[in-house]
Amino acid sequence: MENARSRWIALTVLCIGTLMTILDETIVNVALPVMREELGFSQGGVSWVINAYLIAYGGLLIFAGRLGDLIGHKNVLLLGVSLFTVSSVVAGFSQNAPTLVAARFGQGAGAALVTAVTLAIIVMMFQDPGEQTRAIGFYSFTFAGGGALGLIAGGVLMQLTTWHWLFFINLPIGVVSVILGWKLLPSGKGLGLSAGLDVSGAALLVSSVSLLVYGIVNAEHNGWTGMTLAYLAGSVILMIAFVIRQKKAKAPLFNLNILSDRDVAGANIVQFLVSGGLYGSFFVATLYLQQVLGYSPMEMALAFLPLTVITALGSIALSPYLTAKLGERIGLIIGLAIFVAGALFLARTPLEATYAMDVLPSMLLLGLGIGLCLPPIMSLAMSTASEDEVGVISGLTNSTGQVGGALWVAIVASAAGSITASRMDGGTNERESVNAGLMYGSLVLAGALVIAIAVAAFVIRKRSVDTPTDGADAKATVHAV
Repeated sequence: MENARSRWIALTVLCIGTLMTILDETIVNVALPVMREELGFSQGGVSWVINAYLIAYGGLLIFAGRLGDLIGHKNVLLLGVSLFTVSSVVAGFSQNAPTLVAARFGQGAGAALVTAVTLAIIVMMFQDPGEQTRAIGFYSFTFAGGGALGLIAGGVLMQLTTWHWLFFINLPIGVVSVILGWKLLPSGKGLGLSAGLDVSGAALLVSSVSLLVYGIVNAEHNGWTGMTLAYLAGSVILMIAFVIRQKKAKAPLFNLNILSDRDVAGANIVQFLVSGGLYGSFFVATLYLQQVLGYSPMEMALAFLPLTVITALGSIALSPYLTAKLGERIGLIIGLAIFVAGALFLARTPLEATYAMDVLPSMLLLGLGIGLCLPPIMSLAMSTASEDEVGVISGLTNSTGQVGGALWVAIVASAAGSITASRMDGGTNERESVNAGLMYGSLVLAGALVIAIAVAAFVIRKRSVDTPTDGADAKATVHAV
């Protein structure tokens, strides 16, 4: 795809498809009480509207990325958008709980196929370092801003219509994405299945990550019980078996040597922690606005709007500028420092707050930090990607983010819940107790982000901004998706 205009139009199509899948991680949150009442979910069972999506999504990302390397990234992306769109329609027409949960599983699987290969396609289309930085900035905003936009869209749609339209809205977006993607995205046959699809390794990996995500979401709802720890232990055992399998396989699903590069390994660790900060801050801010300040769903949605706008500014405009002037590592550290400041400001959580003085500053700091962090993380994570591994590396990057987000939300929920329960047992009223719990939850997030700063400073290598990276050299040899 030589025409620059065509590349940027194709990037828009990719971002719209990705946005559709990211929105559905959070858009249903505001409708869960209504779904529980109308479809007959139990109090605990309604959480499967979220869990089914997360388990399928997190479990399939690396496998989906490798599948893209073998049969073509465009083919996998179009298959994913189609599956997601059909599943959305089924979810919208659901008349009972099992149908909705099954549809949400289908949405999660489709989202994994889309997300795993999108970054790979972007890296292949934009091989000029400057263009690639800007393109990843646009994609990063889609990835980071989608969660906040989901809360906004969910609040608006629930105010104007019924929960069914949270899913039906995906139909026109999905159809347009498939049509434009088919016409505009670069074609590529991939390596071919004859290059080797390690079925045993895939089964072990998908089982391990799915069990890990299930254990994490179980911890969020039921605490760190013996059963939760059993799930997590089972996940570790399966992952060890996967690593052993990859060392022996003639055509491994995942080349373990990928993680021997400091920048790639460091970027994935930071991605794990930053995604925890991203989803964890959404979790804390949502509960604070609703349970402490008493915001309605629409008011809460509008409260997140400045965060979304400043995230766009950070990822699309400021991050590429900082990368060009200072390099990815320094730009990342600056973004992380601002992100920490946002988490600490969120920890203030006064009981009697005004939006302008107490809520807006944390939203702006969080949004700017997120916007500055994600583009360099993704660039560094993809820095060694070559044609035959770009999909699986993209899947790895998204998988570490997904698992990190789920794990840190569970940790924050556990910490906040423990403090809340302790305060209530001591006679403090519910509102003050919840507020105290959320304050400690924000401090947990700040601690995770401080660790991310240390990793960025001491693991990721300092690069010269005047010379191309090794990854850029590797990418220059790639000519097709």
